[in-house]
Amino acid sequence: MSKAAEIDIVSVSKVYGTTTAVEDISLKIPPGTYCCLLGPSGCGKTSTLRMIAGHESISSGDVRLGNIVVTDLPPAKRGTAMMFQSYALFPHLDLIDNVAFSLKMKGVDREQRRAKALDLLKLMQMEAYATRRPAQLSGGQQQRVALARALITDPDALLLDEPLSALDPFLKIRMRAELKKLQTSLGITFVHVTHSQEEAMALADLIVVMNDGRIEQAARPREVFERPATAFVARFMGAHNVISGRVTGMRDGMVVFDVNGGGSLAARGQGQKMGQEAGTPIDIAVRTDHVRIGEPPSPGLGFTGIVSNIEYRGATVKLSVTGAGIDDFTVIIDDSDFFARPVALGDAVPLAWDPQDAIALGRLHS
Repeated sequence: MSKAAEIDIVSVSKVYGTTTAVEDISLKIPPGTYCCLLGPSGCGKTSTLRMIAGHESISSGDVRLGNIVVTDLPPAKRGTAMMFQSYALFPHLDLIDNVAFSLKMKGVDREQRRAKALDLLKLMQMEAYATRRPAQLSGGQQQRVALARALITDPDALLLDEPLSALDPFLKIRMRAELKKLQTSLGITFVHVTHSQEEAMALADLIVVMNDGRIEQAARPREVFERPATAFVARFMGAHNVISGRVTGMRDGMVVFDVNGGGSLAARGQGQKMGQEAGTPIDIAVRTDHVRIGEPPSPGLGFTGIVSNIEYRGATVKLSVTGAGIDDFTVIIDDSDFFARPVALGDAVPLAWDPQDAIALGRLHS
């Protein structure tokens, strides 16, 4: 009985004066999807969310919810509900009246709206606090009330602007699980803005990585993590080393290139047509946890470097290595492997990886 809406963003741009905040993005969010818009501050993710909600006008392009173009509709007519970062609860109203507020604005009678508000407070396990004011609640409790208030209009899509940013780390993790459970049980489309890679990975069916007003990659979390589309995504997700160089040729179906600082490496393409002419710039990504130390590499699939830093992280150890013209190459190894064959600062160590772990990246920006 889900009435989740597909959200279709078609060639949408947002310009403020001379600044382009969002540049010609297109994205389809399937109905019932938990979608996270992910990226650094100023990348255009909140502007995109606000344009879906109708709180921000669209400079060009269209937004469609289901089969209705909502580009020029006011927020209340779109079938979306927005939960703001600040929660924006009314301090002078108890929780029932806070949650019921939008129904009051629509002229729903007092009995009916309060009954529905109480149902939603029950869903959020907050009915015991129904007569309290927001100031008497913790951050996590306020967040549940803000969610109940957003859901009382039975939206087709719930839009969340950094909903967990005000919470302490332990509560964040607990509320993450609550949000995912809620979205699954309601079956509606959630669009959630965050700058936390971990949050997006834990919650999303679809991660949309944004940078500089554009979409770098939109895919399932595992694909974004294991197969970053661009150098920006590889760096932002944090699990890959990005190495830049220039193509020198092909060998055994792999692109061979000279690293800008000196060495020579090889990589597989990602399926898209790659510029393979000699001299073409190339970026490759190598997973930090797929690098082996102490093993002589096959040609182009590793190098020998000097250990410049060692960080013990409990279950893993992070090594920083310099060599082959690469300034700061990260290796994450299992703590038991490290302590079985420890290395020290200043040691020269061979590093090796498998062909499938060197991915040639696309270039979104010329």
